[in-house]
Amino acid sequence: MSDIVLQNLLSPVVLFFVLGLFASVIGSDLRFPKGLSETLSIYLLIAIGLKGGMSLSHYSFADTLKPMIGACFLGTVIPILTVIILRMMKMDFKNAVALGATYGSVSIVTYGAGVSFLEHTDTSYETYMNGIVVLMEIPAIFIALTLLSIKKSGGAQPAPTVRSLGLIAVNPLPFLSLQLLKESLFGKSVLLLSGSLLVGFISGTAALPFVKPLFIDLYQSFLLLFLLNMGIMVGQTLAVVRKQGGKLLAFALLMPVGFGVLGIFTGLVSGLSLGGTTLMGILAASASYIAAPAALRTSVPEANPSIYLGSALGITFPFNLTVGIPLLFSIAHWLH
Repeated sequence: MSDIVLQNLLSPVVLFFVLGLFASVIGSDLRFPKGLSETLSIYLLIAIGLKGGMSLSHYSFADTLKPMIGACFLGTVIPILTVIILRMMKMDFKNAVALGATYGSVSIVTYGAGVSFLEHTDTSYETYMNGIVVLMEIPAIFIALTLLSIKKSGGAQPAPTVRSLGLIAVNPLPFLSLQLLKESLFGKSVLLLSGSLLVGFISGTAALPFVKPLFIDLYQSFLLLFLLNMGIMVGQTLAVVRKQGGKLLAFALLMPVGFGVLGIFTGLVSGLSLGGTTLMGILAASASYIAAPAALRTSVPEANPSIYLGSALGITFPFNLTVGIPLLFSIAHWLH
């Protein structure tokens, strides 16, 4: 275990993150232009989506059915458990829902670091897990925002009508809005991931000559740049995180381990290999700081971004990157 942790801590992925964190803490003027930061995010989303789609094209629906069900299970249960736990900790409902969406959704970069870790340790995994990432992005945001809508409506609003393609349709679920559906299914991150996944799936191996030079061969290099920028961003959130107190710190450190173990058991039940089971655990343990916060900013403006973003980015992300990934790998190896 200690050797695995040390190996991960000395990997370029972690070291570049630490470099960015160090630069921020000492007050260096090292900053990424906003446009470059956005470009790196878009690159990672497209790369993971394309690779996931091309991988899925080699598998039958029957091969991926159990892992897909497992992903939907995790994406549904984790946000609900998060809200219940935080309400027991006396957190207000809107911030609890925001954290539910954040921790129920996934971190693309943490997943990418997990893949890099498995490749570094020569551990094989089901390549269609790149597609599972896309599937896990959607349910948590949808569930969390649905809980908020139910709370707001009290379940007593009359069913509204919506006009679509010139037809009148009755919304059978009065607490769901078209805006909520749009934010859950067509937000930038989800759209890029699912769209790239579809392109890769339809094109299959025929797309390889077009995407390999940029999205496969250079993926690790772009990931290093992205993590350097993430280190800078984490350093900027540390002061905010300290103000939130010990309860949020404990939650952000302990819950990823608990959710990660739940993900590992889900991977085992789904019949995944050691590598695939580890990745399912890593996805369950990760917390979104891209897709979920983007939806929350417009849907739950009353929630405090310093809580859900500071917790996911300032605490859980560096914990998973340094300790969580090798820890979950060791647990998966022990149980597998």
